[in-house]
Amino acid sequence: MIRVTVLVDSEQHYAGIQMLGHAGLSDDHQEGQELVCAAVSALTFNMTNSVEQFTEDSFEVDQEEKSGAFHFRFTSSISSGSQLLLNSLVLGLQDIEEEYGEPYIKIRFKEV
Repeated sequence: MIRVTVLVDSEQHYAGIQMLGHAGLSDDHQEGQELVCAAVSALTFNMTNSVEQFTEDSFEVDQEEKSGAFHFRFTSSISSGSQLLLNSLVLGLQDIEEEYGEPYIKIRFKEV
């Protein structure tokens, strides 16, 4: 399962995201697990690349393929462009969670 933690600031704006796991690491292959992994990866990397390409905002990103760990956080104030990109990522992830749910993806929100 991909465990997603959306980091939220005191004003309830998204400030970063953490992910851990894969959509299906069991011996019994389940339909949809590759689709969920691919969709989550595409959304996540597109958001990261878009923030880098289209904004001046500073951020840190760490990833580890084997464990599926991905950590993204802004290191300075967040522009409206970056906020829109992060909002779009969370919307896409929520759509995946709504469509596929457990055992593939679980999203929670954490105030930082």
